[in-house]
Amino acid sequence: MFLSGPAAPNRGCYNRLCHAMPNTFGHMFRITTFGESHGGGVGVVLDGCPPGLEISAEEVQRDLDRRKPGQSLLTTQRKEEDQVSILSGLFEGKTLGTPLMMLVRNKDARSADYDEMKEKYRPSHADFTYQAKYGHRNWQGGGRASARETIGRVAAGAVARKLLARDLSISVVAYVLQVQDLVAQVDPLAVTVEAVEANPVRCPDAEMARRMFDRIDEARRAGDSLGGVVEAIAQGVPVGLGDPVFDKLEADLARALMSLPASKGFEVGSGFRGVTMKGSEHNDPFRIVDGRVATSKNDSGGVQGGISNGEPIQVRVAFKPTATITREQQTVDTSNREVTLAARGRHDPCVLPRAVPVVEAMMLLVLADHHLRHRGQCGD
Repeated sequence: MFLSGPAAPNRGCYNRLCHAMPNTFGHMFRITTFGESHGGGVGVVLDGCPPGLEISAEEVQRDLDRRKPGQSLLTTQRKEEDQVSILSGLFEGKTLGTPLMMLVRNKDARSADYDEMKEKYRPSHADFTYQAKYGHRNWQGGGRASARETIGRVAAGAVARKLLARDLSISVVAYVLQVQDLVAQVDPLAVTVEAVEANPVRCPDAEMARRMFDRIDEARRAGDSLGGVVEAIAQGVPVGLGDPVFDKLEADLARALMSLPASKGFEVGSGFRGVTMKGSEHNDPFRIVDGRVATSKNDSGGVQGGISNGEPIQVRVAFKPTATITREQQTVDTSNREVTLAARGRHDPCVLPRAVPVVEAMMLLVLADHHLRHRGQCGD
């Protein structure tokens, strides 16, 4: 619906009615996240979780603790315990089949750090585009564009992890593969959570993790930031998850992972490396292993024709350097004047270490949703 004339509401550069932001993800296993960085709290409503799943706040908290700030010099020093409360959908330790609502209260917001950003747009941040689209924005901590929104994703992902482990023995592990030009040597089929969690970078290559730490810390001390790549592996995925044509498994994974703050690229299997190969090199030869169809390598990344083929699903997500830095930068303000900005506040010099559990969560949510959709359609 469009309005014209004096009654038309002003929405930045658009004179039209503005529809509500889409904050919901998934079909049968569906989440809606809510909250802002400096509001009362953040969280998620999860609908579609089957009844009878045993889950506790402590299990959800384990994943949230991996995402929370203040873990090391490499993360924002905002002091948040991110303690989760499950407000509905759970009784005597089991899900009821009704919506699960999980809430984390904000405790350590320092809104005064953002006073200058009320009028000045941070380069490459969502400040300008939110203002242009809606004509109004929450400038304290970035509001809805803050990475604190991902708390709800991680909480729901913990439930998806429990469901997939119970029904299909699926496991998902993510880790930092690359920081700037530093690339780890990792066997994706052998990587363990313990190896990932053994250092603050969350890179299972211990020697490269030390070099990554030093590189990130150097950027932090210079008031700058770095980007890189997180890789994730799902093992135990059966054949058959995914739907043609628009709901292909890798398409939904791409949508999920590209919805993360600071994400700028997505690959599955060989990804962009595949363009350098011939078909005879890229094709994954079939063979029979223990009576089942398998492949002798996995450049497809576990997905063919948009449907899982029973091999491990391997994806990578590229994250840009954190937009908010303390180095002085050229920008403009809300009055369209050219100004400079040296941002204050507490920010991650590199999002990668805390992005690891968030990447896992989004992959788990996609797999849980497709598991329930497949079961509903095919009965297994």
